[in-house]
Amino acid sequence: MTFCGIKITHDGGIALIENNELIFSIELEKVNNNNRYAGISDLSEIEELLNSKGYDINEIDHFIVDGWHIDRSKTTTPIHSIIETKSSGKPIALQVSTYNEESLKENNLNANFFKDALPINGKNFTYSSYKHVTGHVLSAYCASPFAAKKEDSYVLVWDGGQYPRLYYVNPNSKKIENKGTLFFLTGTIYGIMGHYFGPYKKTETERIEDQRQMTLNGFFGGLSIAGKIMSYMGEGHINHDLLNALPQLYKSNMEISVFFEHKFCKAVEAYTKNISCTDADVLLTIHTYLEQMIIEKLQKKLKKDAYAKANFCFAGGSALNIKWNSSIRATNLFKEVFVPPFPNDSGSAIGMACAGMWEHTNHSHITWNPYVGPDIKKSEVPAGWAETACSLEDLALLLHHKNEPVVFLSGCAEIGPRALGNRSLIAAASSPDMKACLNRVKKREPFRPVAPICLLEDAATIFDPGCEDPYMLFNHDVREDWKDKVPTICHVDGSARLQTVAPDCAAKEIRILLEAYKKISGIPLLCNTSANYNGKGFFADVKTACEWGKLNYVWNNNTLYTKVTNPTIFNVGQVLENSNS
Repeated sequence: MTFCGIKITHDGGIALIENNELIFSIELEKVNNNNRYAGISDLSEIEELLNSKGYDINEIDHFIVDGWHIDRSKTTTPIHSIIETKSSGKPIALQVSTYNEESLKENNLNANFFKDALPINGKNFTYSSYKHVTGHVLSAYCASPFAAKKEDSYVLVWDGGQYPRLYYVNPNSKKIENKGTLFFLTGTIYGIMGHYFGPYKKTETERIEDQRQMTLNGFFGGLSIAGKIMSYMGEGHINHDLLNALPQLYKSNMEISVFFEHKFCKAVEAYTKNISCTDADVLLTIHTYLEQMIIEKLQKKLKKDAYAKANFCFAGGSALNIKWNSSIRATNLFKEVFVPPFPNDSGSAIGMACAGMWEHTNHSHITWNPYVGPDIKKSEVPAGWAETACSLEDLALLLHHKNEPVVFLSGCAEIGPRALGNRSLIAAASSPDMKACLNRVKKREPFRPVAPICLLEDAATIFDPGCEDPYMLFNHDVREDWKDKVPTICHVDGSARLQTVAPDCAAKEIRILLEAYKKISGIPLLCNTSANYNGKGFFADVKTACEWGKLNYVWNNNTLYTKVTNPTIFNVGQVLENSNS
């Protein structure tokens, strides 16, 4: 039985589960070098994506569409929401489920059913739709190791459209119990606080426009800012006067509205005018306060339930916060902690397919790996590039001796927002200048960190805790005796967003490369950052990587493409651009 999950709005795409195996998940941003967070602009794209993986749309048993926000001006039925999109170029209003629950007792597993109402290329297909939050709950739980063992688990969902809400999933009864809200700040708080403090600070006029857009169409204030804020606050220090004041600022300004995050940040802004602190200090202090609230409220929920030590999943965009993830794990409140590599809306299509599977089969888990995105497109290499055979062992030698970054394209793309070794810029981590080099070619701010990708068996030697973390979603500290050996991957606070690569990893080529590089250099890790144009999804093909042209080498399928016309000059990590591009 096949289940096709569909996410139409931002981070749009489709995912296919056959029986209980995730066959593929394709986000639109990773197709044809589309913009980051691209949605499905026309329903005909659904058939194109299915065909790209060899599936006939007429053979799909169930289509399941992600729910979304209710616009009261466009619907009189509060059980439905409306998404305005197109089908074969014609505007349509597609009915879907809502974003989240109206009450604790509302059943998240109740689907809306629409017969012959999904028009794709002249045919009408029947589909169901679940609440958006249901997709987050089930994408995280069904992908977890707990689901495979039929163990219960808590699931915390905190994204841009809702408060942090805790659920309890029982795979044996197939029920999701809503445990309620932890506190009353939506996941937008992280981006919005960056509009008041730090390098992305906005004027009051710009903030007012943001709030107007939020009222009109659910605009969340910038999807790309939160991760950058997490990087920037590494330069700060906790201000304990502010930290002690934040609970009262939260309490005295609290209101249930989409504007509370702004009201809270304005109160912080007013308070900090009278104390000595940098913007990085303020952001780190707010982050710490939120972290303390998460843990405190989780402790209270768990104490009230009094279950045996339980498992825990985290989903929603806030689950991309490696500092919070690690702090939750370090509390030992839970038996085990799992965060999928697609916790934000990049996993919503997967969640919808999981909801269909949950409803129509006896399965409560999926078998999966993160390398089931789009294939590398066949393409013509542009003029000015030479093509030579190059094994992974040869590539390891080049990385070690040339000390230049390489575009590394392998197999199918990763799912989720992190580059996990199949669509990466890779480089040796031994040069103190390499981070500046990579940030410059990617047009990123100088404070942005570069992540390490490391052989699992060596991780604990270099990092603390250095445990298995294959999806780059937890914080690790670089051990003192390694900081001078791998300075590129050390953030300003001594941390690193580690990805470990196990011997049985599905990304076999990056594993072989790391093994070969260790034999040559004695270092079992490389730098890893995403291969893409600024503001776009991963490179779709070799041609695009060559046309981007910021590096001299592109590797794919045992072939090295070398820029021979007007190559970029690398000198002690500084990039001397050969053009004004």
